Amino acid sequence: MKYLIETALLTHGLASVSNEDIIAQWPFAEANLAYLENGTVKTGTIQDYLKLREHPEQMARIDCTSLESAKTQGLSGAFTASATMAVCHELGIPVAVTAGMGGIGDVDGEELCPDLPALAQIPVVLVSTGPKDMLDRAATLSWLASHGVAVRGYNTVSCTGYVFQGEALSLRPFEKSGHAAPPLLLINEIPVSDRISDSGILSEAVQAGHQAAAEGKAYHPAANRLIDQRTDGYSSRIQLASLIQNARAAGSLL
Repeated sequence: MKYLIETALLTHGLASVSNEDIIAQWPFAEANLAYLENGTVKTGTIQDYLKLREHPEQMARIDCTSLESAKTQGLSGAFTASATMAVCHELGIPVAVTAGMGGIGDVDGEELCPDLPALAQIPVVLVSTGPKDMLDRAATLSWLASHGVAVRGYNTVSCTGYVFQGEALSLRPFEKSGHAAPPLLLINEIPVSDRISDSGILSEAVQAGHQAAAEGKAYHPAANRLIDQRTDGYSSRIQLASLIQNARAAGSLL
């Protein structure tokens, strides 16, 4: 296996997408999904994993800083990008795949998301759509550069946002004929024409995320749910499509 795909988005981030919808669109037959089941790291097919997705409230959201504790406690959970990178390293798999990644922002407990130190410290390449829209993308890319992480555009020369469009930050293009070696973040953006144009929805999502965090709940699933509701599920569909495209990009790396 050349790569593993994170499962946090599939579990907690696609509010209106059913298991049947995912299966209908999922193009991979191999066991390329990473997750925790009763304290044991698993790599499974989409059919294996969706059995757990039927009960998302029972699935913890696990990053690289909570992975060992979750194993010890015998938890079942979905992996974020950083946890997927950690598991890839354990298993000798060179590439991890996510859609929207963490970064620097004002999310309680995630002012510096574990995804960033993971990129600097875990020798695994990450393919991502880019930092989530509510984050400070300029500060995120600056942190990565100052910590020795190469950030390259895969089919893009700029980082402009995730499901919304923001300021364009220049990227060096990834040379596809070359070797993808860590520390490396590859950004494979959603086409601008497919993004959500109403920036007011993003403001509402930020408020929903902060409210959830104040109640002791996870920020990103709440923000994603609000965007899903306000776009009649469109945001979830383009995120799923982006995750699949990122996996295809990962599979093409030398």
